[in-house]
Amino acid sequence: MVDELKAKRLNGIGEYYFSRKLKQIADLNAEGHNVLNLGIGSPDLNPPKNVQEALINGLTEENANQYQSYRGIAELRDAFVKWYNKFFDVSIDSETEILPLIGSKEGIMHICMSLINEGDKVLVPNPGYPSYRSAAKIAGAEVIPYELTEENDYLPDFNELESHDNIKMMWVNYPHMPTGKDGNEQLFEQLNDYSRRKGVIVINDNPYGFILTNEQNSLLKNRLKSDLVLELNSLSKSHNMAGWRLGVLAGNRDLIQTVLTFKSNMDSGQFKPLMRAAIAALEVEGDWYDGLNKIYTERKSKVLEIADLIDCEVTMEQVGMFVWAKIPSTFDHAETFADHLLNKYRIFVPPGTVFGTAGGQHIRFSLCSDLPVWNEVIDRIKA
Repeated sequence: MVDELKAKRLNGIGEYYFSRKLKQIADLNAEGHNVLNLGIGSPDLNPPKNVQEALINGLTEENANQYQSYRGIAELRDAFVKWYNKFFDVSIDSETEILPLIGSKEGIMHICMSLINEGDKVLVPNPGYPSYRSAAKIAGAEVIPYELTEENDYLPDFNELESHDNIKMMWVNYPHMPTGKDGNEQLFEQLNDYSRRKGVIVINDNPYGFILTNEQNSLLKNRLKSDLVLELNSLSKSHNMAGWRLGVLAGNRDLIQTVLTFKSNMDSGQFKPLMRAAIAALEVEGDWYDGLNKIYTERKSKVLEIADLIDCEVTMEQVGMFVWAKIPSTFDHAETFADHLLNKYRIFVPPGTVFGTAGGQHIRFSLCSDLPVWNEVIDRIKA
């Protein structure tokens, strides 16, 4: 009966993999197994102290509990502009080219619902974040995966892209999840050029720009104001604020306005104290990110040790908060290997197929567990 009531737009859209897997892990733990979850990228560290103070102070601010602007308060937009200029060397107009979001995942859906018509062709990376595909599909798009291969350094094959006609939108994500490939100015120049020549809307999802990177890169750095490009960013990873749901969309003013038209019919703005906290987060200096990366570097060294123990191969130049590891040749598929790790060692590492068919020979570790957890994993494997 329920299946008959379900909207057709959800056909082919399954429950998010991690939602399903967490249920299985919960069942195993209820049976007395202590499953160590090494898969989900939800930072376990605290935000900067000034962020918590700003939230508390904001609770007593006049009008704190009222509806806020759909565009966020002006001070928050200004803070995002200064942050982009300071760390990404990007200039943005705070009135027309920036839109705060209730998390960047919300932005993915808003972009698709605002800009995609039934049957429009949308390019999504394979492997890549599953929400690009699902949001585009829900919006009625014809989803066309473009494969990112190790042989091409996990970069788009522009010769392949040129072979596709009438593309409406392209999703990119650099620094890339799950492979850890960083973006660079040359890549973003190529993407801007592709967008101009083909009239394709290109969106870069950029939440990992501060994690284990040498510099911050942006699709928006060398854009023309007329370029059909957008960039999503977030405080979830860079400031350990995943549950706070604070993101931003920046870029082409006309596309921003179109997304705002949709968004203004979906929510009633963000809680003002949360926006005050976001402003405080955006004002932290570079040493905050340095301290964060020191912790992730220590954790990554443990992951590389674990990868070696289970005969996985890892390229060392990866950035971001994940480690993309090639499975042993003795296993035919990533899902088989992931089940092996869960059944033998009671550790959960998601198979690369979560992120697309091109992930069939990889698993993805998250760095969001403290050192004692990684030491326990090592002990289990060595036992």
